[in-house]
Amino acid sequence: MKESLIQEKSFQFALEVIKLYQQLIANKEYVISKQLLRSGTSIGANVEEAGAAQSKKDFISKMSIASKEARESKYWLRLLQKSDLTTIQVDSYINDVESIINILTKIVKTTSERIKAPGNC
Repeated sequence: MKESLIQEKSFQFALEVIKLYQQLIANKEYVISKQLLRSGTSIGANVEEAGAAQSKKDFISKMSIASKEARESKYWLRLLQKSDLTTIQVDSYINDVESIINILTKIVKTTSERIKAPGNC
């Protein structure tokens, strides 16, 4: 099966978050970095789970969780950006996660509309 755009983007984002986590730990930032590591890698894990969904509703649920994790990741990144905890630039990470959020939002919205269409259950 061909990997989808969201699978690739969420996987690449997870790899970048792991690298950022390592940099943050090296700069002695332990709390937010751990939260970001968890939420940032969870996005792709939920997207992968959605690929094995048992129904369209299950698919929507998994993609919605991925979207929530992406939004949480954006929150932690913004805290790093606006605080004095580190001097590491996170603008590109924020841009990447915003792109992921947009894609996931469209996936959830489109799939939800399809199952609400007459004749679909």
